[in-house]
Amino acid sequence: CKLKQSTIIQSMETNFNVLSKPIRGSFPSSSPKVSPGASRNKICFPSQHSTGLKFGSQERSWDISSTPKSRVRKDERMKHSLAISAVLSDDNLTMAPLEEDVKTENIGLLNLDPSLEPYLDHFRYRMKRYMDQKMLIEKYEGPLEEFAQGYLKFGFNREDGCIVYREWAPAAQEAEVIGDFNGWNGSNHMMEKDQFGVWSIRIPDVDSKPAIPHNSRVKFRFKHGNGVWVDRIPAWIKYATVAATKFAAPYDGVYWDPPPSERYQFKYPRPHKPRAPRIYEAHVGMSSSEPCVNSYREFADDVLPRIKANNYNTVQLMAIMEHSYYGSFGYHVTNFFAVSSRSGNPEDLKYLIDKAHSLGLQVLVDVVHSHASNNVTDGLSGFDIGQGSQESYFHAGERGYHKLWDSRLFNYANWEVLRFLLSNLRWWLEEYNFDGFRFDGVTSMLYVHHGINMGFTGNYNEYFSEATDVDAVVYLMLANNLIHKIFPDATVIAEDVSGMPGLGRPVSEGGIGFDYRLAMAIPDKWIDYVKNKNDEDWSMKEVTSSLTNRRYTEKCIAYVESHDQSIVGDKTIAFLLMDKEMYSGMSCLTDASPVVDRGIALHKMIHFFTMALGGEGYLNFMGNEFGHPEWIDFPREGNNWSYDKCRRQWNLVDSEHLRYKFMNAFDRAMNSLDEKFSFLASGKQIVSSMDDDNKVVVFERGDLVFVFNFHPNNTYEGYKVGCDLPGKYRVALDSDTWEFGGHGRVGHDVDHFTSPEGIPGVPETNFNGRPNSFKVLSPARTCVAYYRVDEHMSETEVYQTDISSELLPTANIEESDEKLKDLLSTNISNIDQTVAVSVEERDKELKDSPSVSIISDVVPAEWDDSDANVWGED
Repeated sequence: CKLKQSTIIQSMETNFNVLSKPIRGSFPSSSPKVSPGASRNKICFPSQHSTGLKFGSQERSWDISSTPKSRVRKDERMKHSLAISAVLSDDNLTMAPLEEDVKTENIGLLNLDPSLEPYLDHFRYRMKRYMDQKMLIEKYEGPLEEFAQGYLKFGFNREDGCIVYREWAPAAQEAEVIGDFNGWNGSNHMMEKDQFGVWSIRIPDVDSKPAIPHNSRVKFRFKHGNGVWVDRIPAWIKYATVAATKFAAPYDGVYWDPPPSERYQFKYPRPHKPRAPRIYEAHVGMSSSEPCVNSYREFADDVLPRIKANNYNTVQLMAIMEHSYYGSFGYHVTNFFAVSSRSGNPEDLKYLIDKAHSLGLQVLVDVVHSHASNNVTDGLSGFDIGQGSQESYFHAGERGYHKLWDSRLFNYANWEVLRFLLSNLRWWLEEYNFDGFRFDGVTSMLYVHHGINMGFTGNYNEYFSEATDVDAVVYLMLANNLIHKIFPDATVIAEDVSGMPGLGRPVSEGGIGFDYRLAMAIPDKWIDYVKNKNDEDWSMKEVTSSLTNRRYTEKCIAYVESHDQSIVGDKTIAFLLMDKEMYSGMSCLTDASPVVDRGIALHKMIHFFTMALGGEGYLNFMGNEFGHPEWIDFPREGNNWSYDKCRRQWNLVDSEHLRYKFMNAFDRAMNSLDEKFSFLASGKQIVSSMDDDNKVVVFERGDLVFVFNFHPNNTYEGYKVGCDLPGKYRVALDSDTWEFGGHGRVGHDVDHFTSPEGIPGVPETNFNGRPNSFKVLSPARTCVAYYRVDEHMSETEVYQTDISSELLPTANIEESDEKLKDLLSTNISNIDQTVAVSVEERDKELKDSPSVSIISDVVPAEWDDSDANVWGED
């Protein structure tokens, strides 16, 4: 929401995020650029298209100068460590020995992308910085995992019949703890300061009970150098609340230590990490159909069953970390260890996560370590009273302030900042059983200019120069190392629009360590097309390029619309397509108007095309699966503090007589298709045809063949499509079925037999570079996925493989909600059945097959024995 993409990125990824197997000797010795048509594109095309083919527009840049401010939107070892200099100097950069898993002399990332060779010194420098910082932490604190347990020392903790409170505030002259427990008079609870700037106090129990009652208010009071006393919320507070009946009331810290009888106990284990995440991005507060702030428990009971019913395997929760301004969408964090109190207390959030795990859903949390709220009275910024960077959480002066977001910027080289942020990650993983993170605002962290007024054209000098914030890069490397050590199955996603090379590669290779990055140029391409181009002007090559242009071996999460595309001032894809007719033309009791018929058809195609070709994971924002109309607008003075646009109208999809159900059913079917065939996790991705004249795209992903016909009028009978393996093909998913609001033009009981094309193993003699072909009926504005029939399957098994013919299982939907259960039991079932060859068998078959010339992300354009290690790794 803060790095608004619609007028900024302009499909940046087309220019620099591409890297398949590099062509030897094809890169300049310095300042390499990646052009839109570079053969390092991750998508692989049959050899007849693999050279000389240019995709998309010519080299572009992006500029965020006009970005809206939408964020308005242990013992002695620990003590000694506080004396460590905040920033490593050149003199101590040589102290760290080389580790077995990380060596500065062998940067594995360069083996994947030789064009990074001119920046070897940069990679060695930042790897050395990472190793030195890690070595210092281990020397003075023990393992990184122990260092990241700061919450056991700082903040409020129980120790030997006492409550011990510690706070790092080196600039304070005097300090005391105040709250309900002492009548807000701290004269009897003065704190002591050690030589490292840490204030502490031990408060003995009274009558064998904690002196500070559970769920009572507390604050940290300290004196400035000028003699002024100020009250602040403790930095490590685990819960904060505000008086709901008092307008603009400040937040209060809350001592949260419920008795065992009130503490939620997790009942369900974490689900297994999915091979490919199908992510449902959700905001708990605005998830109610009523104009109000929804609760964690209501979300768990009412919304999670919907998510499971639509076959998502991951929930990504926004706005969980406490933020005083609701309209910031959760991105102006004030209290980093506290859950947002608007929706409930910590035990309520645990209930939600446990409920998700019981449904087999992993849960990610949006973590905002790129900046902090500028609020003084209730935020971390209140600890900054003008001191230098080494005594503050933030940089001093301009470097510590983000002028577009009106927020504070962390000093990632500071020892206590590292402790605070790394501990924050471990806290969310261990206290709440989250399964991973989406790191927000990573672009701002990576560069000292934060991307402001900066155009990224794809020149590698833009990524590896003095503009790179190596302190932040080192922090992110430490963070990803920590997360995957604590929880190896964690999923960690980066929100980066710059396309930093190596962002999604392991730290041991010289990368930054994320599992995925968001493919942020894709939504802008679709918005541009839907807003500004006639259907006849849509370029199949340009759209395909936007979807497939990503760096080799760096996984992406593809999406059409996240929360960014739904905020006030913008519209959802459905609303862009159908606009005012969504108010009057969505009834199934009358014929669909041309606008609605087109809108529903393209909504299905755009989302399926993006899912099938855009990345190794897929994301959808809450409500967009059924074409939620209008936009999101949080309560504010400008809308008279209304919640009308800050909710989800579930009644629209629950109404049997409204056409929203068709888009929802197709969304469910898309996810079920991946559940069966695992095409998102497949490295086989081959585009064989991009027919701009006929507006048709044909490609293979995993074991499926996809045919997309974007032509507004033309239906093609006997349309010839290329494929890899010979045999019989049938429909697996068809957007034109009646169940999805289509016209039922494609026969699902038709067998499509292949014909051989050319000489096996000689792509130039094949049809569109494919050794086999079959013919299909391709109606206008439809997309169909075909699977190869196993000849040993019974007719019943063949029928059940057709996603369009299935019924939805309802076992995980609350039995009390019979209406919802009945509504959703319309489309998909038997999701455990599969006819797909196992990944190992398939990959072996593909590797040994002479007919496969190109398989993206797994096999380079020309297979040779030296590439076997690439295959094995993937």
